[in-house]
Amino acid sequence: MRVLVTGSSGLVGSTAVRHWDSLGADVIGVDNDMRKVFFGDQGSTRWNLELLKTQTKRFESHAIDVRDREAIFELIRKKPPGLVIHCAAQPSHDKAREIPLVDFEVNALGTLNILEAVRRYAEDAVVCHMSTNKVYGDAPNEVPLVEHATRFDYALQEDYHGIDETCRIDRTMHSVFGASKTAADVMAQEYGKYYGLKVGVFRGGCLTGRAHSGVELHGFLSYLVHVAVHRKPYTIFGYGGKQVRDQIDSLDVVAALEAFSCNPRAGEVYNLGGGRENSASVLECIALIEKLSSYRVEYRLSDQNRVGDHICYISDCRKLKRDYPNWHVGINLERILVEMIENDQRITKNLSLRN
Repeated sequence: MRVLVTGSSGLVGSTAVRHWDSLGADVIGVDNDMRKVFFGDQGSTRWNLELLKTQTKRFESHAIDVRDREAIFELIRKKPPGLVIHCAAQPSHDKAREIPLVDFEVNALGTLNILEAVRRYAEDAVVCHMSTNKVYGDAPNEVPLVEHATRFDYALQEDYHGIDETCRIDRTMHSVFGASKTAADVMAQEYGKYYGLKVGVFRGGCLTGRAHSGVELHGFLSYLVHVAVHRKPYTIFGYGGKQVRDQIDSLDVVAALEAFSCNPRAGEVYNLGGGRENSASVLECIALIEKLSSYRVEYRLSDQNRVGDHICYISDCRKLKRDYPNWHVGINLERILVEMIENDQRITKNLSLRN
């Protein structure tokens, strides 16, 4: 089996590479380290690519930009995959405001390039498109909320499980990033429903894990761990730090993609997050880091929230669990944090030894 992974040096992409390589698949990676362009050296995924080269047996990497239609078409024509894991993206809510053209070209046009190449040269392939909960814009903020000491939560019992796939995606404030990802999301659905390709759309919550190259503009939990370990100051933007997110480890994300790949449903959409059990506010994440380690987080509160940001977002994954009952979230928030802290410590130690 041949598996194509875009964004193969990133968090979910590299997890997918390792997973399918371990199963004996020929894995083709597409990644040109645009994260370094977006976020500077700290955001670069070059380190992860070098690690992948030492940890895999049947992996080959191509430094192709997903905006390069001819290169994408040529790669898929020459090496048609049976499975495509499409993770490549401009991922930052905030960065997109500065680079709206690049953001749209990478997220929307890049996705279209992948879909059309599959339609032309690998029409039997299963495609897993990594979307985002930002396609809902700020519509989730209309759900009645109650404010507690350390978090916001849903006021009504009917909303206990969180936001499901019926939440509208128009007539909301998305942010530029959310708009470009919505365009990609809808186009991916269309290639499933209109053309009949085996495309699944996965609207991720906060995707995280030890392989995350978190920066202030993207990768909240990873960056929070980084500033704790390195004793840097941290700024919480808006809502008194009580805004809630559900965290899901990339291993659990890839498990969901694998479940879909074995029994695809063309054009279907799924929320994919940690759910209520893995939900926490920024303040609660800080407290948990301090409980699990000797680190203390020095933070300040800013009154300025991010445009289109969610006050309380918990992924309702019951649809995914119904269609794929063997899938579940296996890694809890405490384990995620412990592994991220240990990984950041290990990287810091290795860097100090080199210097």
